[in-house]
Amino acid sequence: MPLLRAVLFDLDGVLTPTAELHMRAWERLFAPYSAAHGLAPYTAADYFASIDGKPRYDGVATFLASRGVELPRGEVTDAPGEGTVCALGNRKDEIVNRMFADEGITPYPGSVRFLDAVTGAGAAVAVVSSSRNTPAVLAAAGLADRFAVVVDGNVAAREHIAGKPAPDTYLYAAQLLGVPAAEAIVVEDALSGVQAGAAGDFGLVLGVDRGVGADALRAHGADVVVTDLGELDATVLDRPRTAAASTTAARPDEESA
Repeated sequence: MPLLRAVLFDLDGVLTPTAELHMRAWERLFAPYSAAHGLAPYTAADYFASIDGKPRYDGVATFLASRGVELPRGEVTDAPGEGTVCALGNRKDEIVNRMFADEGITPYPGSVRFLDAVTGAGAAVAVVSSSRNTPAVLAAAGLADRFAVVVDGNVAAREHIAGKPAPDTYLYAAQLLGVPAAEAIVVEDALSGVQAGAAGDFGLVLGVDRGVGADALRAHGADVVVTDLGELDATVLDRPRTAAASTTAARPDEESA
């Protein structure tokens, strides 16, 4: 049997290129908001620093705090608008869902090959995402039937599970799969996600660099970093954290694969 028996995938930026759509949706929300309220302009750096990987409303609150703005939290039922954190978050949701419908979703080919490889080797798999849009994205990408276990923003809210960078959603997914954290891989492209994997003492934390930077992913907890999951195959299941650490130490100037 492989040393690692489960692979827990983030969704946006790991399985699907929806992270790029989300980035543009946040820009469409906060660029005009910042201009209208006399705030420093919103940039891509704000996405990585304040929003990436976090539950939607937490991302709104963190960005606003970075500009010295504090709004009431509000309720998840708030109409899309600007009066509360939830209203802004719901406006962003409205924007991104329109983009999903207009632009469609195609999963990363390398990620699908890696998914095929690890499931072919007998690994259990789950999706762990902060997004409440996870079911719609998986269905649109043709991946819904590949994952019996999905822990998303809806599940986290219903079960009162702390979001990333806390490890709780990943730990809950491993529990549902019946696999201890030490025998599971966390696959993430966000700093908050690799932090969650490291904090949960998972068997391996695999970072996918979609723009945040390999060094930053390693600094926040990734044991191995690749630019595309197609660089890996099922042999990753035989590489627990101690082996990964020794490999990266031996090749400090190269991407680990």
